[in-house]
Amino acid sequence: MIKTVLFDLDGTLVDTAPDMAAALDLLCDEVDHPVLPFEKVRPVVSDGSVALIKLAFGDALDEQRLHHLKQRYLDIYMENICKHSGPFKGILEVLEYLEKNGMNWGVVTNKPGWLTLPLMDSLGLKQRASSIVSGDTTENRKPHPEPMHLACSEAESESHECLYVGDAQRDIEAGINAGMKTLIARYGYIKQQDKISDWGADAIIDSPEEILLHL
Repeated sequence: MIKTVLFDLDGTLVDTAPDMAAALDLLCDEVDHPVLPFEKVRPVVSDGSVALIKLAFGDALDEQRLHHLKQRYLDIYMENICKHSGPFKGILEVLEYLEKNGMNWGVVTNKPGWLTLPLMDSLGLKQRASSIVSGDTTENRKPHPEPMHLACSEAESESHECLYVGDAQRDIEAGINAGMKTLIARYGYIKQQDKISDWGADAIIDSPEEILLHL
């Protein structure tokens, strides 16, 4: 029986793409660089700031330039972290169901804590979560099982009692490595070339409400 549902953050629990893409637009404007269309940025959001910088500015950046652009991007994003971000349609109903039916929920993300916690707080979700494990909470990040095990412990559940929902291959690998059931959020930031049927998840869902069907 599932006691705890754990979520990836970007692209699974919260639709952060509008704010993350907007921050990239502002950075490009600052340095007089062409802005990318939102449709091209959205699938890369789950891969983090470095991936977004390389998407916009190319892979040939030297380390110093990459570091500078990344830091400036993160500063801009932090200043605008929750202007247009919000839970995916259906997520709040799922969380309410879990809470009313004796289950709990949490977040395991590779996003750093100094971004994760303010975002969760701004959305009114921080106090409701039984566990929030960020990319810098543990020594290892997903796909390593360490953050998954910590979330289980904080939620007072065993791994086999946890269901993990994510939109990236590393999410599913992390859940499997930790001994959890896993679901792929196809409504999230899936790239066109991703072969999600090969990731080994227990199922693929097209909306958050489908999580309830797998409990």
